[in-house]
Amino acid sequence: MNTHEQKRVLVLNRILEGQLSTAEAASLLKLSKRQVQRILAAYRKEGAAALVHGNRGRSPQHRIDEPTRQRIVRLAQTTYAGANYQHLRDLLEEREGIVVSRASVRRIVQPLRPAEPGRKRPQHRRRRKRYAQEGMLVQIDGSPHAWLQERGPRLHLLAAIDDATGKVLAAIFREQEDRIGYFQLVEQLVRRYGRPLAFYHDRHEIFPKRRAMQDSDSLSEQLAGQVALSQFGRLLEELEITSIAARSPQAKGRVERLFGTLQDRLVLELRLAGASTGEQANEFLAQYLPRFNAQFAVPAAQEGTAYRPLPAGLSLESLLCFKYERIVAADNTVQFGPQRIQVLPGQERRSYAQATVEVHEHFDGSLTIHYGGQQLAATEAPLEAPQLRARGGRLRRATTQTPPQQSAAAAEAPDDHLASGSASRQAQPHPWRVWTGPPEQAKQPPAAS
Repeated sequence: MNTHEQKRVLVLNRILEGQLSTAEAASLLKLSKRQVQRILAAYRKEGAAALVHGNRGRSPQHRIDEPTRQRIVRLAQTTYAGANYQHLRDLLEEREGIVVSRASVRRIVQPLRPAEPGRKRPQHRRRRKRYAQEGMLVQIDGSPHAWLQERGPRLHLLAAIDDATGKVLAAIFREQEDRIGYFQLVEQLVRRYGRPLAFYHDRHEIFPKRRAMQDSDSLSEQLAGQVALSQFGRLLEELEITSIAARSPQAKGRVERLFGTLQDRLVLELRLAGASTGEQANEFLAQYLPRFNAQFAVPAAQEGTAYRPLPAGLSLESLLCFKYERIVAADNTVQFGPQRIQVLPGQERRSYAQATVEVHEHFDGSLTIHYGGQQLAATEAPLEAPQLRARGGRLRRATTQTPPQQSAAAAEAPDDHLASGSASRQAQPHPWRVWTGPPEQAKQPPAAS
C-alpha cells in the first residue's frame, strides 16, 4: 500500500473506533460524506484490499507489446539511426506500418541514446511576428554539412523559405556557397511562384552591401558616391526585389531552424534513397520538398500571395548572367580578361568605337555583347602580334628539338664539310645559343671535332 492508502486506513479505523465522525473523516480525506460511506462499507467487507485500485499489477490494454518495442529499438539503431523522435515516429508509420505516438517512441528510444551536452542559458529575445501574406518576405541562406555522409562529397544546401508560411520555396545542392547557386535558387523561385517583395539574408560577400564610402573604395565608386553592387545585388534590382541584410543569425531564425530540421531529417532521407552525388541529391530534393512542406508549412494570416509575375517583354534568361561594362576599342574589339572579342557592324551603327557596352557572361562560359538592350553580332578577334610570336615560338621549339638518340648519332658521324677539305674549320657557337634539350644535358658543351 502507498502512503495515500495508508492514510485512508488510519482514518477509517478511527471511524470504526468512534473517534471520528463521517463528516470529520470526509474533511480530512477531502472526499464527500457519501464517498466516505462507500469506502467504509467496502473496508468492513474486504478489509485493506478494498482500498487498493483494481488495476494495480495489471498490464494496460494499450501497452506496446514487447516484440514491437524490440523492433522499434532495432530500427532506431540501424535503418533509422540519427532520426529525431518525431521523424522516427513518422518513418515508422510510413515505412513500417507501426503507429505509435512520439511520446512512446521517446520513452522506448531515449534510454539507448547518450545524454546531450548541456547548453548555455539562452538570452531573452522577443519573437518577431510573421509577415501576414505569403511572398512578402523570403529568407535565403546556405548550410555546409555532410549531407551525403561518407557516401559522397561535402555539399552546401542553399534554400529559400517563406516567412509567412514556413514553406520551402526553392533549394539546391552546390559544392560551395557561390553566386551561381544563388542565381539558380532565384530562378527556381521566380519560375514557380513569381517575384517576392523582399529577400532577407546575411552579410555574405555575394549579397549587396549598403555602407558608407571608405578610402579603400575605387575611384569610380568614390566619384559616383555609392558602392558598386554585387552581381546578385544587380539581379535583385532588375527584378525589383528589396534586399534586407540581417545583423545576426538569430534575426533570420526561420531559415536557421529550417537547416537544423533538414540536418536531422534530410540526411537520413538521402541515405534511405541511396543518393551519393550532388546530382542525385538534387533529384531527390525535388521529390522531398512537397512532402516536407505538407507536414511543416503553416497557413498565412492573410489569404492570397504577394508574388508578382515578370513584366511583359522581360526575359528571365536575360537577367540570369553576370554583366560587366566595357568600352569598345578603336578597332571595335572588347577586352574581357585574356579574351578579345570583335564587334561586327550592325544595321543601326557601322562602328561602336568608344561606346560603353555590356559583356554578359553566361553560366556555360559563353560571352555575348549588348548595347542599348540589344545583342550585337560578335566573333572572336584575330590574335595580336605578341600572341602570334608566342605561339610561333612554341611551335618552333617543338619542331626543332632533337631527340637525345639522334644527337648521339650525329656526334659519331663525320663532318661532311670538314672531310671534303672545301672549307676551313669553323668555330663552334656557344652551347646556350643552340641547345633546345633539357637543362641538365646542357651543362657540358659539345666536344670539338
